[in-house]
Amino acid sequence: MAGVFQKVKEFARSPQGRRTIEQVRRTASDPRRRAQAQRLVGKLRARRSA
Repeated sequence: MAGVFQKVKEFARSPQGRRTIEQVRRTASDPRRRAQAQRLVGKLRARRSA
């Protein structure tokens, strides 16, 4: 399991990982995307409790 986390850390420190992280941050700050994600989480929670 430690190998997986090590690979994630290496990716996050790479130029491609940094670009991906920045893209995710921009997307997460978009109000429409945030609302879309909240609806999806709500659906998943409803499905889990059913």
